[in-house]
Formats: sequence, C-alpha cells, structure tokens
Amino acid sequence: MSPGKKINIALVGNPNSGKSSLFNVLTGLNQKVGNFPGVTVDKKTGVAAINEEITANIIDLPGTYSLYPKRADEWVAYKVLLNQDDTIKPDMVLLVADASNLKRNLLFCSQIIDLKIPIVVALTMMDLAKQKGTQIDIPNLERELGVPIVAINPRKNKGIAPLKKILEITIQNLPQHPARDFIDASPANTEAVAAVKKMFPAISGYAAVHYLINHEHFSFTENEQAAIEQAEIDNKFNPTKTQAEEILQRYTRIKHVMQQSIVESDPLQKSLFTERLDNILLHRRWGYLILLGVLFLMFQSVFWLAQYPMNFIEWSFAEISHWLSGVMPESWFSDLFINGLVAGIGGIVIFVPQIMILFGLITLLEDTGYMARISFLTDKLMRKVGLNGKSVMPMISGFACAVPAIMSTRNIENKKERLLTIMITPLMSCSARLPVYTILIALVIPSKLVWGFLSLQGLVMMALYLLGTVLALIVAWVMKWFIKSTERSFFILELPIYRSPRWKNALYTMVEKARIFVFQAGKVIMVISLLLWALSTYGPAKKMAAVTAKYDALEVQNPAAKDELQKERKTALLQNSFAGTVGSAIEPVIQPLGYDWKIGIALVTSFAAREVFVGTMATLYSVGDDADENSPTLREKMHAAVREDGTKVYTLATGLSLMVFYVIAMQCMSTLAIVKRETRSWKWPVLQFVYMTLLAYGLSWVVYEIFK
Repeated sequence: MSPGKKINIALVGNPNSGKSSLFNVLTGLNQKVGNFPGVTVDKKTGVAAINEEITANIIDLPGTYSLYPKRADEWVAYKVLLNQDDTIKPDMVLLVADASNLKRNLLFCSQIIDLKIPIVVALTMMDLAKQKGTQIDIPNLERELGVPIVAINPRKNKGIAPLKKILEITIQNLPQHPARDFIDASPANTEAVAAVKKMFPAISGYAAVHYLINHEHFSFTENEQAAIEQAEIDNKFNPTKTQAEEILQRYTRIKHVMQQSIVESDPLQKSLFTERLDNILLHRRWGYLILLGVLFLMFQSVFWLAQYPMNFIEWSFAEISHWLSGVMPESWFSDLFINGLVAGIGGIVIFVPQIMILFGLITLLEDTGYMARISFLTDKLMRKVGLNGKSVMPMISGFACAVPAIMSTRNIENKKERLLTIMITPLMSCSARLPVYTILIALVIPSKLVWGFLSLQGLVMMALYLLGTVLALIVAWVMKWFIKSTERSFFILELPIYRSPRWKNALYTMVEKARIFVFQAGKVIMVISLLLWALSTYGPAKKMAAVTAKYDALEVQNPAAKDELQKERKTALLQNSFAGTVGSAIEPVIQPLGYDWKIGIALVTSFAAREVFVGTMATLYSVGDDADENSPTLREKMHAAVREDGTKVYTLATGLSLMVFYVIAMQCMSTLAIVKRETRSWKWPVLQFVYMTLLAYGLSWVVYEIFK
C-alpha cells in the first residue's frame, strides 16, 4: 500500500455495543454529520490517524442486529455492506462486538465474514463479561472465526493502540479477506447461487444469497433484475426458508465456537447488580414514583444550581453597560452598541448556566442506562394513546431540542406511531423555552419555599414541563383516530447495563451544548436584536417628528417635569417606531390574552427561535436608555412596566398566560423545516403549526380569564 493513502473503514455493530464510543475515540473532533442520499438517516464520518502514514475515513453505520434489515437505518447499513451504496465503498469493516452478549453479536459478525469483506473485530465490555463470570479465550476465538480480534474499552481509552496496530496490519494486506466460510449457506440453493455468481463473479456465495432475497431493493439494471428473478423461479428459491435455515446453521456453529473459546458461569448464580437494581427501578408501582422523583430533582436543580452564576452574569453585564456608557461618546453608534449589541449578548449568556445544567443531567441519565428504563416504564401508557415505548426517547430528547428529537423517530418502525411522535414532540418543552420560562417565573412567581424545602419557582417550572407532556399525550390520543394504519406494532427494547456516569463526557456535552446555543441560537438572537434596535429606534419620519415636537414644546412649558417628560418621550418614540407600529397592529388580537404591543413584537420575532423572546425584551426595554450606575436590570424594567392606564403589564394572569402560550405554540421555524423533511410533505408541518397555535391561543385565554 502506498504511503499516505487514505482508506474507508465501515464501523458496524449491534446497538448498545459501544460503537459510538469507539467512533468518538478514533476520530476525536474530526467528525462530520450529514445524511445518506435519499433517506433521512444520519451519516457520521470522521478521520482517524492509524499511523504516521495511514489515515482512514471511519463511516459509522447505524447499529443493526443482522443482515436481514427491518428499519430504514438498518437498510442503510445493509446496502453499504452489500456494496449497493454508490456513495460509500468500504475497503474493510471494523466490527464492534459486546463481549457480555457474544452469542447474539456473533450472528452479525459471522454474516459479514461470509460476505468476504476484510474485517477486524473489536471486543467491548470485557469488564461486564468478567462480572458475569464469562472468560473469553481471544486467541482461540480468532482461530475459530479466522479473523483478527482485539479487546478494547473505548470509555477508558484502553486497547486503542493495539487496535490501531491490527488495523494497520490488515490495511497493509488488503484486499485479503477471511480465509474460510463461517457456514456454507448455499447447499440447498447451489444452482441459484451459481447463476447469480455467473452474473457477478466478484461476490461471495453468501452475498449471492442476499442478491436473490433482496434484489428488488438494489440498483440493478432491468436485465439483471430479470435474470435474478428467473434464477429464483428456475431453481424454486424460497427466501423465507433459506433465511430460517441459515440462522439455525449459524447458531449451531456459534454454539460450537463458544464451547471451544468461552467459559461461562453457572446461569443459576445470583443475579447481577443490574438485575437487582431493575427490580426496584422497574417496579410496577415504585418505578413510576422514582421516575417522577428523578424528573422533579432535575428541574429543581436547574434553579438551585443556576441561580448563582446567573446572578453574577446579570450583574457583570450591568457593570459593562455602565462602564461603556461612561467611556463612549453619546451617539447613535453608542446606543446601538450598548442597547442593541451588549443587551442582546446579555440576553443570551445569562441562560447558559441553566442550559448546561439541564443537558448535563440528561447526559448523566443516558450514560447510566436509566433513560432506556424510562422507555420501558412508559410503554404501557404510550400504547393507550397510540404510541409505543420507543416514542419516549424522542419525546425526552425534545426537552433538549425538537429538531434532533424528531430526527430520532426514524428508529420507530411503525409509520403511524412515528408520525404521531413527530406531531407531538414539539409540545415537549425544549431548552429554547427555558430562558422564556425563567424570566417569566422570576417576574410573577415569588421566590419562596413550599413546606420549607421546595422552591415554588422550581415547582412551577416542573408544572410547565408536565403540561407540555400531558398535552402531547392527549393530542396523540385524539390524532390516533384520524391517522389510519394497518401495520402491527412491536416494542423490542434492549436495556443497557447500569454504568457509572462518565463525568468527562457529561462535561463535554455541557460545554458543547452551551457553545451551540451561544454561537448558533446566539447568531439569530444577535441579528434580530440589532434589527429590532433599528426598528425600535427609527420610524415613519412624520410620526417621529411629531412626537419630538410635542415633547420639546412640553419641556419648554414645564421644565420642572423634564425627567418625567423624558420617560414619556422615550415611550412615545418607541410606540411610534416601526417595531411599535407592528406591535400596535397585532395588539387587538393578543389583548384578550393579557398581552401588550411589546409582547406582540416578541411573539413575532421569537418565531425564528423561542429564546429570541428574551433578546427582544432586552432590546425593547433598553432602547433610548442611558446605562448609568443605577440602571435597572431587564427583570426590574419588565416588573415596572405599566400600560397607558397605569396598570402593571406583567401580572400573575399575564405571566401564566404567556408561559402557557410558549409551552404550546409552534414558535420555531427550524422544527417546521425538519418535520417537512422527515414527512416529505408540507401537509403535516402546516397541520402542526395550525393546531399548536390554536391550542396555545385557546388555553392561554382560559388561563388569563381564570387568574385575572
């Protein structure tokens, strides 16, 4: 092999085998995420340095249990391995196998061996196998399978150097492939296989069997399709019987391999820690109480832990604004910089602690294995509303962001259940709503303890998340009667073992999510903040001139009231600006909900991204202000806001109504775009936008009427 050459390695394995951890260790930050052509399935690729001369493109294929695909993501991996994907041509395969479930993992491994693709096997979870009392003779297992095997622990970065050495040796000997068949899958179909191999001489006999079974899904010419079909007919090829016989043969051979290479403990020994813990956490009564307790502590922690860094950030930006107002000359540019740019940045950064804490806690739940238990616990409830337990993972992911959550519904095989999950996932309160909830709760909910130890604000926060969840289930139950499907639904879930959390991984996720929020959501917020500053500072020339002339005359007539008149002037100028004109135009529609024209502007701008609400308020309440030492914070400004008749804007009724509106309303262009992409139709995102907006308006009006 020539120095400096780059090769393609397909990374494959069963779900929960440690494949993603190995991909992250090998590629580090050299990763790209896209989509496989024609399907909405993630394509993760990364570059790994095997040695000083060899680099490899690692293609992380979706997890699959065997070469008989059922889901869309399994079809992706299947077509790549059968050399039917024009965009990916792997030179070799790196298969990750779970040592603690080796019998199941060897099925997939044996199938790839028989495809005659160069392969290296990486054994993970050796520590768990040891806990189970399983001893694996790796050299003997290598002889039985005829492929190189290396034990690794990607979570602790162990075994990576030996793995790279094995990969280097394999790469240098390409295109060498496994020397012998694992089983002979063609005796009953010898003539049919021979006919296909005559057409495609380069493929193995086992690959020819798959050509016979699934050729309709492959991109063959019409003549090739007809020839394969004729080979089936002439030789009375039975796909179902062939598959069943093959699997039986494989497990017979796998049993022999395991007898030669593996010593397993007595199955009657006492259960592992995982099983004992599941007896508690999956208990039919206590399990649900524990789940509610975990969620409650998670949302309480968002307030308990974040309040100190948030207060510091708020104080810091007030000090920065004060300092800038002292050193910068008074001009339109300084007003733009302080009240547009700095106020906008402050509106972003202050919520970083809460977002980091929320994502960190969700990562810990996933890492420990508890998140999968939540799916198991809730399957019975999900089925009553037309979903299944697999819908829970996207819904919980929706607490972070609806976009990746909706993309993760691809793992739901049943089309009706997948569509229902897509339609309700945006009702889960994503992290973009968190800044809105935080500032509104701080405005209208007193900071006090209930029963001496529970934060009332934390309870309200949890109630908002529960409201979105309950409404999602109700909407799913209603929609299931209108979305018809004849598919049967199955819920098969593999519960991962419990593991100690990887604190480094949680910290990395927290930093990464904060970075994404600041630099991606932040860019949108900053653009809108600066645009809003312009729209709020300028307006129709005649209107603005009339306001200026009016207050100039009033100040001459009553110089003693100059300070009060200055405040009125700023309010009048803002109300007659371009932004104020838009807000005033929609005010009659939103007035029944208790909102004023400034809130109306925020509702419009936050359609780009919900978190823009806070940036909008920061800009609207800062325009024209001078940032002196005693300048109030945004929360203080909003708390002091009054209507023309002198009544407070942010009463309990208005605050609760606004919170309910943001729980339900579809205020996110990105989510609508991803729904269109996943459903391949504008029908569903339009329906989603309409029902969520009407539901938000109706329930917000009810809440306002109850509490006003």
